[in-house]
Amino acid sequence: MLRSALLAASRSPQVRTLVEKFPPTHAIVERFVAGELLDQGITATDELVATGRKVTLDHLGEDTKDAGQAADTAEAYEHLLAALKETGLAAGAEVSVKLSAVGQFLPVDGEKIALENARRICAAAKDAGTTVTLDMEDHTTTDSTLSIARELRADFPWLGVVLQAYLRRTEADCKDFSGPGSRVRICKGAYKEPESVAFQGKHEVDLAYVRALKVLMAGEGYPMVASHDPNMIKIAGQLAEWNGRTRDSFEYQMLFGIRPEEQLRLAQAGNTMRVYLPYGQEWYGYFMRRLAERPANLTFFLRAMATKG
Repeated sequence: MLRSALLAASRSPQVRTLVEKFPPTHAIVERFVAGELLDQGITATDELVATGRKVTLDHLGEDTKDAGQAADTAEAYEHLLAALKETGLAAGAEVSVKLSAVGQFLPVDGEKIALENARRICAAAKDAGTTVTLDMEDHTTTDSTLSIARELRADFPWLGVVLQAYLRRTEADCKDFSGPGSRVRICKGAYKEPESVAFQGKHEVDLAYVRALKVLMAGEGYPMVASHDPNMIKIAGQLAEWNGRTRDSFEYQMLFGIRPEEQLRLAQAGNTMRVYLPYGQEWYGYFMRRLAERPANLTFFLRAMATKG
């Protein structure tokens, strides 16, 4: 119930106003978000790469309802990628893009506009010498996102996609997207979904995650294991070994600010460890989903409210 309430709050303008006006909020958000400005994202990327970790940057934004705003978001990604190229960080950093932020849900030609904007971003990534991963949102976006991904892969075969293990369809999607050259980030899922389309209990979701991992590790693509769960990390490593994978043929991914010591341990052990690093002014929805995912995150926030309010 708490998770459902937090996810509902992530879409509430009234709760957003309350949270944003709470004085310590921005200091707390810094645990999960690099900052609101491009320079802050670049600085955080530089610091992470210096420790042997890689990065995927998310210019925060979602549910864009205005074509101009969607174009502005694409332009922001172009500036980001130019900065990665200029600073020499492109070898250690890619970008993650939500299609809803570049026009997917616009009432007229939304998918076409999102495809065109995503193509701009992919072209900028190619010029910078790096890659793009399309983030996944709630289940209503899955078909649209994968359709756009297939079109983009004709020109940008390195394009990554995200699949969410808690969706009942995901094992089949993993089979479709595990071919040569594919890049698939598998995560558990962060949205409240109906039972008709998604597994509900932790045990069921864990089993679905392992099934997806088995498909991806046995496939010919590049699995990206997005999890903070020690059991899933251990299982992923074992499956990689059983399938004869080298350490450069898959990677682990974790969120900025969560289990940093484990991130460093994995990197120092010779694994590819990539940190999902968000930045930008539209941090509210992302922040609330992080609170919903782990009770420890919410405890951290509430403790700060009690001591700093």
